[in-house]
Amino acid sequence: MMTFNLENLEVAFQILGLGWGGIFLVMLIIYLVSLVLGRIFPPSEGE
Repeated sequence: MMTFNLENLEVAFQILGLGWGGIFLVMLIIYLVSLVLGRIFPPSEGE
């Protein structure tokens, strides 16, 4: 029978949190860069 170690579960949740945090951080950076680029290079009205 397999034993269940709570320490391993805690480490797994820490890794999970870091992974999700990294994903949302990258998404935020991409969003902010797109906002800045939109202000620097606004879309032209004629095209």
